[in-house]
Amino acid sequence: MILPKVRDPRFVTIRRGGTLTDADHHLLALWAADCAEHVLGLFESARPQDPRPRQAIEQARAWVRGEVKMMQTRAAGGHAMGAARDLSGAARHAAYAAGQAGAVAHVAAHELGAAAYAIKAARAAASEGESETAGRAECQWQRDQLPEAIRELVLDDQQLRNDICWSVFDC
Repeated sequence: MILPKVRDPRFVTIRRGGTLTDADHHLLALWAADCAEHVLGLFESARPQDPRPRQAIEQARAWVRGEVKMMQTRAAGGHAMGAARDLSGAARHAAYAAGQAGAVAHVAAHELGAAAYAIKAARAAASEGESETAGRAECQWQRDQLPEAIRELVLDDQQLRNDICWSVFDC
């Protein structure tokens, strides 16, 4: 479970009664796509012939550019998560990260799911005894990628939802 029980209005678009601008929604989607793409190789090394996670990331970016509708991006995210079902470890988490990135167009708060699953993928791929170090490094890399316009929002969201996101944002 990566979404809160009560939706944070900062992650609901203005036209739906929240405070999130389209520009910031797009930045969240791009950041989530970057987080997922950073660990995508962990999935692709296990399933090189399965394009679904990569397609979800590409669809998220295409949505930001206005080339596809939200429903198409959300569906691609669901397909990426389907690619994870029969896997375990780093490959599974990487596919889930891509799926969450695809879902950001529909629900902006999925941005943290993409980041959290990417950290879980990095932890799972690390050698024995290096899991925590790898997770902290991935978390820091993600923070370094945050655009200034959404930095405070995402960091606050990480603090608020860290417990339901497997405490991966302690970096």
